[in-house]
Amino acid sequence: MRTTLIFATNNQHKVDEMRSVIGNEFNIITLREAGIDIDIPEPHDSLEKNASEKSSVIHQLTKQNCFSEDTGLEVIALNGEPGVMSARYAGKTKDFQKNIDKLLANLVGKDDRHAQFRTLISLILDNKEYLFEGICEGKIITDQKGNKGFGYDPVFIPNGSNKTFAEMTIEEKNVFSHRRKATEQLIQFLKENGTH
Repeated sequence: MRTTLIFATNNQHKVDEMRSVIGNEFNIITLREAGIDIDIPEPHDSLEKNASEKSSVIHQLTKQNCFSEDTGLEVIALNGEPGVMSARYAGKTKDFQKNIDKLLANLVGKDDRHAQFRTLISLILDNKEYLFEGICEGKIITDQKGNKGFGYDPVFIPNGSNKTFAEMTIEEKNVFSHRRKATEQLIQFLKENGTH
């Protein structure tokens, strides 16, 4: 029987990306599918702590194995911004067009466009927490390209590609993706611990 894990997110884009990497190996259920209707706060100043907060809240509610992730875009010339504030960079409404507009405005006149996406996954398995990290380095372009993906995908080109994430299919994005790298570590860990 496949192991069931609750994925502590309300973001369907993240669910789709995770499921595309995990396949049928494990049974991933969303908060909605688990009958949980809450918006978990992300009050902390690090991706690690926010990921832990989300998985802890769901574990306390359900007592089931679960995982969460927190992802941030870290731009070198902006001292790591938007980082932990990536989803709320331009305000609490999580409006990604406004976030992108603010990011591009803040980068006007800056030569260094290097950036990285960083994903932290917090897994709670048998009442213990484990953390996994995935990083994708790349650069921020000046104009948006593509309409796939979500978040900052239209302005981020990963190293080794000439396409933005928003111009890629999920399969193409997974070649580079920070989320895939962290998820593969999660899968490997679950396999090594005899979880299927």
